[in-house]
Amino acid sequence: MRRPFCKAVATATVGACLVVGSTTPLLAQRKTLEQKVDSVLQLMTLEEKAGQLNQYTGDAVTGPAVNDPTKLEQIRTGRVGSMLNIRGAQRTRELQAEALKSRLKIPLLFGLDVIHGYQTTFPIPLGEAASWDMTAIRQSAHIAAVEAAAAGQHWTFAPMVDIARDPRWGRVMEGAGEDPYLGSQIARARVLGFQGEKIGATDAVLACAKHFAAYGAAQAGRDYHTVDMSRRLLWEVYLPPFKAALDAGAATFMNSFNELDGIPATGHRYLQRDILKGQWKFQGFVVSDWGSIGEMVNHGFAKDNADAGRLAMLAGSDMDMESRSYVNSLPALVKSGQVPEELVNDAVRRILRKKFELGLFQNPNRFSDVAREKKLVGAPEHRQIARDVARKSIVLLKNEGNVLPLDKKTKRIALIGPLGTSKLNHAGFWAVNYDSTGYVSVLEGLQNKFGKKANIQYARGCGIKGESQAGFAEAVKAAQQSDVVVMAVGEAYDMSGEAKSRTDIGLPGQQEALIKAVVATGKPVVVLMMAGRPLTFNWTAEHAPAILYTWWLGSEAGNAIADVLTGDYNPAGKLPMTFPRSLGQVPIFYAAKNTGRPSSGDKDVLYKSAYIDQTNRPQYAFGHGLSYTKFTYGNLKLSTTQLGAGQSLTVSCTLTNAGKTAGEEVVQLYLRDLVASVTRPIQELKDFQKVQLKPGETKTLTFTITPEKLSFYNQDMQWTTEPGEFRLMLGSASDDIRLDSKFELQK
Repeated sequence: MRRPFCKAVATATVGACLVVGSTTPLLAQRKTLEQKVDSVLQLMTLEEKAGQLNQYTGDAVTGPAVNDPTKLEQIRTGRVGSMLNIRGAQRTRELQAEALKSRLKIPLLFGLDVIHGYQTTFPIPLGEAASWDMTAIRQSAHIAAVEAAAAGQHWTFAPMVDIARDPRWGRVMEGAGEDPYLGSQIARARVLGFQGEKIGATDAVLACAKHFAAYGAAQAGRDYHTVDMSRRLLWEVYLPPFKAALDAGAATFMNSFNELDGIPATGHRYLQRDILKGQWKFQGFVVSDWGSIGEMVNHGFAKDNADAGRLAMLAGSDMDMESRSYVNSLPALVKSGQVPEELVNDAVRRILRKKFELGLFQNPNRFSDVAREKKLVGAPEHRQIARDVARKSIVLLKNEGNVLPLDKKTKRIALIGPLGTSKLNHAGFWAVNYDSTGYVSVLEGLQNKFGKKANIQYARGCGIKGESQAGFAEAVKAAQQSDVVVMAVGEAYDMSGEAKSRTDIGLPGQQEALIKAVVATGKPVVVLMMAGRPLTFNWTAEHAPAILYTWWLGSEAGNAIADVLTGDYNPAGKLPMTFPRSLGQVPIFYAAKNTGRPSSGDKDVLYKSAYIDQTNRPQYAFGHGLSYTKFTYGNLKLSTTQLGAGQSLTVSCTLTNAGKTAGEEVVQLYLRDLVASVTRPIQELKDFQKVQLKPGETKTLTFTITPEKLSFYNQDMQWTTEPGEFRLMLGSASDDIRLDSKFELQK
């Protein structure tokens, strides 16, 4: 047995230990982290151990809350280890003071859903994913951490790294889209951004990779629903971003609401003990999602809360968020022999370890600094970065006749649509800051950009929802009196997000009818689509001359949109999800299998894998995104076309800005394994580079294809390469391949 940090006597407290440690710094430095953790663990009763595994919500709720007036008393008696939804340096200090009244004075861990910013709000994660800019995404996460940490937060429940291929699922807004390679790169960037240089720095917070696992494949896109998939699909598509988050150092994981293979993820040993803590050797801790331990009763997997607590602990779930299954049941389960105490000890160790790493035992309030909070939260320099990230997240879907960029000398602008003056909707779902004064509307952005040089007339036209067309006449009149029309349409912020599944992903209400009426005036029309998911808008896609997909862009939305509209920023975003033409195509994603009867085109439908009433092609493909300039690709070179086993291949090409405007292009590299022992997708993204070029400038780009990028799980579920021929594709989108070649992997 390791020697305790201080003498373990019946009346000893962790607080007393900390006094000893603080008065003998050399002795404290000699203590290893594990010795410190064990010294605390040895002082704890079973009830106090269960308390460390118990998390309650505080002042706000983000799930089905339980009315519990005894929370403060439980904190004072050591029956709570963590709180979520406690905001502000002063409030966290107040609750930490209550925790320090407990026998062992173990500090609380404060967590919050800081998903895309704290007070300074950045684009929703799916929007940021459209930037394909890992530096910007990492910076966004870091600023969110800086502000959250200054306000007393230790931990964010982000990033969500679920792969999502069904836009009916509202939580697509919270992730990085449909592709495991892009999703893995973004998972890594966000973990590194949140956690900074090291855990414990006061400009960083613990990251939480969620939801483990396969939550993004909920059947019918219905939130909290069942997931059913092969282990091959799980390992090849849904697990890679989690592994990337772990490799980046993610401190915590959150399990998911769904079941997988008939077992709720919260009680899934294979996921949590075999994969995460076993094969991957994860040293952090796993927190349940809100109430998901107790919800195993509803699944029909546990008979009651105590049984659910038993199953969750055996499966490897360390902290119970809001179901009270651990705090109320674990001591009795251990005493009756139904749960080994060492499993409880392991879970407590994992949580105590993070509290020590954060420095909370040394100074429980080191993150709760009112002065630092006032200085850093919402700092002007943070908003400037938010504006830049927002610009990078905008995707130019269409620009027929070069309607964009708008001439800054334009005299008459009609701004039409229900989102033209909106502020709060730019916050998007899962925002921390819902104070509308913190957001810039499209109207304000245009006014800031054009000043008094232009007459900007606003007409709402219609609501986001509803069937009224009473405002159409006013909107048409405004359009007729303008030189150009900007239309701000889309979803309200609470139409995509958790528990926001939709059976109809069309542009809601009468908004597309409004677009038709305005386009009929013959005026140049630019449509701004604001949403948290891919929407269907076929008429608009076909008839509106210019379309920008602007997601929900956060604090600086209006200014960022104005920057792009006028060409002060040349859009470079690329879609991280495929946009369907209709709900009937869902799920639709670029990395599909070929089938035994592939269709060669829209007319090739007889006894082929094709629709007879609509094309197989999406409205907008994965990776699609236009620019105000033109990029040309050339000079494709492979270092070899005969690749030996275990060797790497170097690929190079040139990229030229053939237009008159500086811009950025995301060059995407796809591979296809033409013949394998297991059928492979027709395309798989394996690399990309985002390149900025001046007009007329040419750069040579180099990619390396390693054996890892040629590997897959074979029939025996072994990660390996197989000899054979591969097709290599380089392009501007998954459906816009500019260069291709073949090479062979030899035995």
